[in-house]
Parts: sequence; C-alpha cells; structure tokens
Amino acid sequence: MNFSDLGLAEPLLRAVREQGYETPTPIQAQAIPAVLEGGDLLAGAQTGTGKTAGFTLPMLHRLAHEPVVRDPRTNRVKIRALILTPTRELAAQVEESVRTYGKYLTLKSMVIFGGVGMQPQVDGLRRGVDILVATPGRLLDHHQQGTLDLSAVQFFVLDEADRMLDMGFIHDIRKVLAILPPRRQNLLFSATFSDEIKELADRLLNQPALIEVARRNAAADTVAQTVYMVGRDRKKDLLKELIERGDWHQVLVFTRTKHGANKLTDWLNANGVTAMAIHGNKSQSARTKALAEFKTGDLRVLVATDIAARGIDIEELPHVVNYEMPNVPEDYVHRIGRTGRAGASGEAISLVCLDEEDFLRDIEKLIKRQIPRQKIPGFEPPVGERAEPIVLGHRMTIGAGARGGRGGAGRAGATGRPGHAPQAGRRDLPREHRQDGAHRHDRAPARPGANTTAARPSADRPAARERAPMRLDLDLSAPPPRREGGRQGAPSHGGGARAGQGHGGRGHGAPDQRRGPGGPRPQRPR
Repeated sequence: MNFSDLGLAEPLLRAVREQGYETPTPIQAQAIPAVLEGGDLLAGAQTGTGKTAGFTLPMLHRLAHEPVVRDPRTNRVKIRALILTPTRELAAQVEESVRTYGKYLTLKSMVIFGGVGMQPQVDGLRRGVDILVATPGRLLDHHQQGTLDLSAVQFFVLDEADRMLDMGFIHDIRKVLAILPPRRQNLLFSATFSDEIKELADRLLNQPALIEVARRNAAADTVAQTVYMVGRDRKKDLLKELIERGDWHQVLVFTRTKHGANKLTDWLNANGVTAMAIHGNKSQSARTKALAEFKTGDLRVLVATDIAARGIDIEELPHVVNYEMPNVPEDYVHRIGRTGRAGASGEAISLVCLDEEDFLRDIEKLIKRQIPRQKIPGFEPPVGERAEPIVLGHRMTIGAGARGGRGGAGRAGATGRPGHAPQAGRRDLPREHRQDGAHRHDRAPARPGANTTAARPSADRPAARERAPMRLDLDLSAPPPRREGGRQGAPSHGGGARAGQGHGGRGHGAPDQRRGPGGPRPQRPR
C-alpha cells in the first residue's frame, strides 16, 4: 500500500513525497482512512511509528475540502482544529509537521505554549488561524483572557494522551472539553495503551474506531537494548568511556531529576565532552537552543529529564542512554522510543547500579522480555557494595535500598511496581518529585479585571525551585522545640506552613504566590 491509495488530496501527497515517504506505517494505514470517514478514533502504537502523520494528513485533507469559517464581525478566520499536547517541545514538533504536510494548502497554523510572552501569540490569533497546536496551561490562559475563540472547532486531537494523564492534566482536559462545541470529531492518540486511556476514551469519544497496531507498552524491535551493570560511583566514567570508545557523536542521555541533569552536564563538559541539559527549569530559549544544536550535530550529548522524552524527534538518532533508570516502567518505553524511529535502527543503553535493580525488574516485566546484561572490567559494582536508597529529597527515598526505611516510600509506592494503583511510581511521590515540571505554574499575568483561577499543573510552565517534601513526625509526649531568638514552637519561615507550600495549599510548589496585578490571591495554610 502507498499513500496514494489512502484517498488523500494531491497537494498532501506531493508534500509527503518530498519528505521521502511512499509507504505508510501500520498506524498511518489504519488511522488515515478512519479519520477521513469522520468518526471518533482511539489509536495506540509504539512511539516513533508515525502517529503524528496519522492524524495530521487526514485532518488537513478534510479541512482543505470544507469552507473556511470566519467571524461575521471581524471577518477573521476561526479555529477549526485544536491539537492538545503535554509539552512545549512536542507542541512545536506537531505544528512543524502540520506546516510541512500542509505547505501546498492555504490553511494557517500556529503553536502556543508557556514560557514565552503572550503578546506575539495574541497577535497571531487575531490574524486568524485554522489549526491551533497548544499545551493545556497556555490554552486556558488565552481563553480566560478572552483572546481565544474555540466556538468553531470541528476537530479535537488529544496527542500523547497517556503522558497527559501521567502528568496530572486530566482536570485541564475537562476544562478544555467544556469550552469546545459539543459536535466535533475527537481523535485520541497514545504511545501506550493502558486501561486508564480506555477509561478516558469512554468519556471523551463517541463510538470510536479502535486501532492498536502493537501490543501494549512494547519497545520497537529496531532498538537494540543493553544493560550495563555498574558501580554506583562509576556511572559518569562509564558513560564517558562508552561515548569515546564508540566514537558517539549524538547521544541522548536521560536522568531522573533536573539537578542530576545539571550535575552530569557540568561533569561531561569539564571532562571534554560537549553537553547541554534540557528540563523544566530551563528557559524556553535555552531549551530550543539546546535541541537545535543537538539536531544539527553541533552538540554531542543532550542530557534530558523525562519531560523531554515525548518532544524529541530526531531522524536516525543512534544512541539513547538511561544514565538513571526511571522509577515508572512506562517511561523506559518512551525514553528508548527516541531512537529506532520510522524503521531506522537504534541503540538503547541502560547504566544500572544495585540501587536500581527493582526498577529494571519492573521494566522487564512491563516489556515482557529480559534485557541482555553486560559488565565492563573496571566499572562493575565493587565487591561488597549493597543497594542503598535513592534520595529524591531530604526525606523521600525510593529503590531497593528504601524498603522498610524510615523515610522510604518502599516498593509498593515509589517504585511503581505493577499490581498497585496505576502509575503508582509517579503519583505516590510527593508533588515536588513527580516528573519534571508536572506541577509547575506558568500562568501569564492576567489583565486587570480578568477572572483568575488557581494555578494548574503543567509541564509547559517554568519550573519552581525544588523544595523538599514536608513530613510531620509528631511526638506529643515531647516538649515543643525551642527556636533560637524566638518563642517555642513558632513555625520557621522556610517551613511547610508558608502559603501554598503545605500539602493542603492549592498553590503547592509555586515559586511566588504574592498577589500581583490581577494575579491569584496567596493561599492560606489549612
């Protein structure tokens, strides 16, 4: 089967041919006809198999053959298609695909996300847009401030829906659905196909066609996976050894935390390996610069947290390294899915110390295969080394060494072991340690008089400074602690009782809750 057999318009086929594609992938071959028929769709496939083109091409075809909708007062083109993504990088990537495949059509598209100024986005929306790609937080910002009209939306695409749920966007999704017209075509695409995704589909979709071209949570067969067992303190040296021995020039390295990404980046640069980090604490300009240099090959190593796992699409990326194993098994599939894309071959290397063996077993259980293990002399775990807790904060510990520990979340919680609540590994963590940026606030300053709402979690917002989780260890038999220079028992300024920092505060984790012009009121501790 060729793309020409799918019933797409000639301008789209011309753009596809220019990209070097003739044969559709399995997800494209099934999704494109289903979308052209006009019904709702629930589609799942391995990451890197062409899901974006699977909904972009038929959507462009249908929009091109239907009349443009204009505002009767301003004659402005109204938005007819909305694509919602979880991260900035993925939003930019999807909108680039829309422009690439629609280059011979007269349709207009744009992308909006947080971390950048709103005014250029407002100006673009005023000029009129047919297709809008957005992240949830910034989309709701524009709607709240009256700069966005979604009343004419005919197509709604929820891309990477599993990541949306994983990052706590369900409430934002519901708010978006509430402002969309009831009659529309809904498309839900996902890299993994969990029971939670099907539950969301039951509420969102109307008698959808169901496409699942691969078994759930499977890694692509084109990715060669290898585990190197390594001593806890030898990971950096082993990574440098593998890069130099293999003469690798484009390596995507994943860490568990933003601090770990920065620390590893500094070490690599200090030891002669050019590297940059990309995560939620980086400004949008820094993230864009790092990704652009990595794509062109000017940057040898890009160190990323899981927030970037869905937004990095690089043709023939040869190497992905799990410098730290993810504590949520599904994240492993998304990480290594950055290589071996579109049928190309790739290599996924995991550096595993004794502390992470539980994570490795959970991953192997998820993907239903054992990953080959290797040891390199001089880097293997030293004799007598034992598993230790992995510390994410002052009191939060995970991993094999955390079992039964005083501050540890243990196997049932922090390791995300299958058999417990869905995504337990992420959701059982305190908010400070959920995946990078998942609870951050990027609410733009509201115009005076505009209604404001409590800040929502979003990966497309600038990250707040990391805080240690608050833990209350109460001993009622002991006298209250005495503070130097103050009365007994008075809370310190850095404690969890500060507005928005306690577990009951709605503004939890926000960098600054002080009221600004039109901004939200600071939350009182409850």
